[in-house]
Amino acid sequence: MNLSLFIIAALVLYSILSVVYVYRWRGQARYLSFSQYLRKSWPVFAPLNCLLYMTTKAEARKPVLDATYLQNISVLRDNWHIIRDEALALQASGIFEQIKTPGSAGYYDVGFRTFYKRGWSKFYLMWYGTTHNSAQRLCPKTLALLKQVPGVQGAMFSILPPGSELSLHSDPMASSLRYHLGLDTPNSEHCYISVDGECCSWQNGQDFVFDETYPHHAKNNTQASRLILMCDVERPMNLLGRFFNLLYRFIIKGTVVPNTTEDKTGMFSALFASMAPLCQSTLKLRTERRRLYKALKITLNTSLLAMLFAILFAFFSLFESFLSARLWL
Repeated sequence: MNLSLFIIAALVLYSILSVVYVYRWRGQARYLSFSQYLRKSWPVFAPLNCLLYMTTKAEARKPVLDATYLQNISVLRDNWHIIRDEALALQASGIFEQIKTPGSAGYYDVGFRTFYKRGWSKFYLMWYGTTHNSAQRLCPKTLALLKQVPGVQGAMFSILPPGSELSLHSDPMASSLRYHLGLDTPNSEHCYISVDGECCSWQNGQDFVFDETYPHHAKNNTQASRLILMCDVERPMNLLGRFFNLLYRFIIKGTVVPNTTEDKTGMFSALFASMAPLCQSTLKLRTERRRLYKALKITLNTSLLAMLFAILFAFFSLFESFLSARLWL
């Protein structure tokens, strides 16, 4: 076996082991089946995420953390009333409902759009280097407070209506951890999020951090809405992990989603929005001709994998040829 094939075989083996580890052995919560895991847990990111899990500091390798490790986090805790007032003004304006309306600027969100059907909605404040113009106009005090907490990478307001829930799922990328600060909540144990089997109820002015790549689900079994500040925050990692994360975050930077037409759209989000008609046709095909849909899905995924391995083989073959030429000099 030449070097290129050996490297590709090693990468394939590592990828398979990463998927198996996340599905079978990481944490306590389990999906009902492997097919549910494939639908709910973005296994394509498992190999990259496992690199970050290995480089995460020991004290942060758990589903739920105390937020005190974040520098200046008291700024948000101490001023939660100010943040709440701006969030409530947004809610009263109806913008949460506008964002989840099909065709709106903020509707095509590859990471969160599937939650809209549950009643959930959000309003972005900032996202990995991009501050939303609509947030600067409507939430200037909250943005000023967020900028005093260096560990915040992205932030949004999130609302979960009465009686709604988010089914078991895992977020795709382990680049950060997730921070929640209660703003206007039912203050009830019946409104909660369960992360890898550990329940946390939202309370006004109280916060916690969790690893959103663990399976988790949320329920609001009350008669009041749950309004929170939700942030992507720094994952405590060693030097190797921080270096790798700089490359990983390039992907996330391209997922900027606008609230309104005045906001910037990331290149991946723009691509997703442009594919919306195709996605609608795909959903129709899945409903009307399920066998054909499955056959096309398997063919497409197999073709993409074959293309990826062909590109990798070509890259490593060129690298091997270059290395051989240098050794002969």
